[in-house]
Amino acid sequence: MSRPALIGDIGGTNARLALVTPGEVTPHDIVNLPCADYPGVIEAVQDYLQRVGATGDKAPREACLAFACPVHAERVKMTNNHWTFLKSEVQQALNLSLFKVINDFTAQALGVPHVAASELVEVQPGTIQPHATRLVIGPGTGLGVAGVFPGQHAWIPLPTEGGHVTFAPTDDTERSIVEMFKQHHQRVSVERLLCGQGLFELYQAYCSFEGAEPRLTSPADVTHAANQGEPLSTAALLRFLKILGDVCGDATLTMGARGGVYLCGGILPRLLDWLPKSELRSAFINKGRVGSYNADIPIWVVTAPWTGLLGAAEALHNEEVF
Repeated sequence: MSRPALIGDIGGTNARLALVTPGEVTPHDIVNLPCADYPGVIEAVQDYLQRVGATGDKAPREACLAFACPVHAERVKMTNNHWTFLKSEVQQALNLSLFKVINDFTAQALGVPHVAASELVEVQPGTIQPHATRLVIGPGTGLGVAGVFPGQHAWIPLPTEGGHVTFAPTDDTERSIVEMFKQHHQRVSVERLLCGQGLFELYQAYCSFEGAEPRLTSPADVTHAANQGEPLSTAALLRFLKILGDVCGDATLTMGARGGVYLCGGILPRLLDWLPKSELRSAFINKGRVGSYNADIPIWVVTAPWTGLLGAAEALHNEEVF
């Protein structure tokens, strides 16, 4: 009996770990561990393997772990939590013959082709060009941006750090928002706005505009208050989605994503009812002379809960992933 492989999708807050049977992409024995509970990835993985009974002669010898940070160097330092490690040390500590480390949105991108149609919610209809790049983008603890291209022999991931490009305001309100954000951030990237903390800071900005004292304390509070009809939370949430449309439209043009746009991450599946009320689609298309280019590109929200794990499983023996 062949050993299962270890796969993981590790963000700023949670480490989602699982096993996968060789030759398959469907994860099993999925466990979600809070990163804050562990000093590093080795301890988290060891605890996970103990929990699922994958130790000794059942321990994985192959692994692919996806991290929410740049992973091109030997030393990996997480962007939004305290974990840092050397790839070689992890491979040695876990006794792995094969160890791949990929970006978390590379994993999202590689997972998207394996997501069932029933786990895609249409935001904008359009026409897919078969041999074209797909854009995968989504806000969560940060903002991930990646692409995936259908190569002749395998899916080819296009890793980026597109969440860290400079935010470009499009109206007076957004210019005022930038000035508010600059009170706390030296540079305002799109990730500063399009993440959970960004939604909360948008709410704080709208409170400041109205001379109101912020009474909410978390992004979840903002979403809940908006669902109850509270005006400042509603304004912040709608602005969040409009800016997401702007950024998605720009990334689509940059990447030539005629294969479609896939909105991932933990935030958007909770906002499905807000999408038709928002300016996300109009902002996505509002690109002047090339607006028609984006108007015919389909957009979906990915509701599959383990897209990153599917992508890590795909990456494990994908010859285009090193």
